[in-house]
Amino acid sequence: MAEYKGIKGFKTQSLASDPSLVEGQVWYNTTSNALKYLELAAGTWASGGTLNVARYNNGGAGTGTAAITFGGTKLPPGTPNTIDNTESYDGTSWTEVEDLNTERAFMSGVGTQTAALSVSGLAGPPPAQSAVENWNGTSWTEVTDILTPRRNMGCCGITTAALVSGGGPPGVAITETYDGTSWTEVADLNSARLNLAGAAKGTTIAALMFGGGPPDSALTESFDGTCWSAVNVMGSGRYKLGGAGTQTDALAFGGAGSVSALTESFNGTSWTEVADLGTAQGSFGYNGTSINAFIAGSDVPAYKTSEEWLRPLAAKTVTVT
Repeated sequence: MAEYKGIKGFKTQSLASDPSLVEGQVWYNTTSNALKYLELAAGTWASGGTLNVARYNNGGAGTGTAAITFGGTKLPPGTPNTIDNTESYDGTSWTEVEDLNTERAFMSGVGTQTAALSVSGLAGPPPAQSAVENWNGTSWTEVTDILTPRRNMGCCGITTAALVSGGGPPGVAITETYDGTSWTEVADLNSARLNLAGAAKGTTIAALMFGGGPPDSALTESFDGTCWSAVNVMGSGRYKLGGAGTQTDALAFGGAGSVSALTESFNGTSWTEVADLGTAQGSFGYNGTSINAFIAGSDVPAYKTSEEWLRPLAAKTVTVT
């Protein structure tokens, strides 16, 4: 038997002005006499708040409106050359909060503003630290060490389901997952490398890793929870870049080496160049979604800067030709 909605369809709202609703919402604007809908506009980078402590090679978690950044390399250089400072961001300003237990740089960061992990990294000269710390929105607590300590890994996930890949030096292909209690080694990347990035909001069964080096790499690999598969490469190879989004809706931005402002978007099949960063830079803390992401700190002056990526919703008019 046919359903009523199949015969009569759905009722469209009649409104006197354009509402702030959700992507895909459709309505009839009685003032402009037009059928309208909401869709995501093109994304752009904008300057964010200024960090309290200058740094680069730091970690990050959250989004462009609710972020934290932690650790990093001290500026100006000194002894020790790493910091433990953590700062929280509300979309406008950065505020100093509780420090990491161990000063370090080149770590991986996953999670949100109130639930994050700081994984491995360097606290001075090599070798890398195996320490992992958990942030609960108030303080850092040491949890189970990673199995293979390293720096400059690609990463994604949350505090109870995280994944880190690659790193070094020298570059390795090792991938580990974390379930909130322990680390487990899973399938290796096809290509060993360090200084790569991950789609930060990916999962342990749907991850994406890209870039790396030196030398500059454009390699992209996708993980299904069992194995890694090479997919289409980025348009521009780079390393010490940032990543946001998911396995099928990702962003890659910035990069060191040949310092880059380039941002590329991945739709699950191929990469497309989109709006550049305001400043060409790399070695920053980063995280976020394909709609709302951030970078904080930098390997180029000034070292206290941050930028935010935003794709706002825009009202569009239905046209019939």
